[in-house]
Amino acid sequence: MSDTLILAAILIPILVVSIVFHEVAHGWAALALGDTTAKERRRLTLNPVRHADPVGTVLVPGALALFGGPIFGWAKPVPVNKWRLNNPRYGMMAVAAAGPGTNFALALIAAIGLGLLGRDLTAEPTGALEWTFLALNYMVIINLFLALFNLLPIPPFDGSHIVEGLLPRKWAAAYEKLRPIGMVLLVLLIAATWAFPQFGLIEKIILPPVEWIRMHFMNLALAIAES
Repeated sequence: MSDTLILAAILIPILVVSIVFHEVAHGWAALALGDTTAKERRRLTLNPVRHADPVGTVLVPGALALFGGPIFGWAKPVPVNKWRLNNPRYGMMAVAAAGPGTNFALALIAAIGLGLLGRDLTAEPTGALEWTFLALNYMVIINLFLALFNLLPIPPFDGSHIVEGLLPRKWAAAYEKLRPIGMVLLVLLIAATWAFPQFGLIEKIILPPVEWIRMHFMNLALAIAES
């Protein structure tokens, strides 16, 4: 098996798992706060088939990988009815934050795993151990990227729900009216990334904070390895 196929075999499951956990976290948070919609529609499952979106889970990540762009994607949004939440305004903020929060948690688990694996390491890892280190590194990077990308304050991203909850009610109502054009903005962002790769739009917005947080996670892994 070539290195490219092995890398694909590592990246694709990590991306799928990260996206699925992100979406399921929204559903469980909504259920905890009073909305049973996701449970009723059988979306509180880790079965990726029930969450897969042909465009966001397959086409976009595949095309970005093919053309050398930053790999990201999305699943079918878990249905949430904010009016069934105990507190629709702040409950929706908590539901939105649960997805990126889960990605941060997965990145943290991967960093801890790196530290534990590195404890007894006396030489450069090779073979399966080398690929395991690589997988955990990618798990950190992909989850940090997904978390921060979803925190962008662009509807329908999670960040828009958080911003909406923080705004005064009058401003929040006006901001909510932008939601129908949110997917248009997302398509334009992806198109601009492909059309003008030299500008590095996503890289300049997302990668600096990703690298900053990743540095701290790697420092934690190093501290665990040396403990």
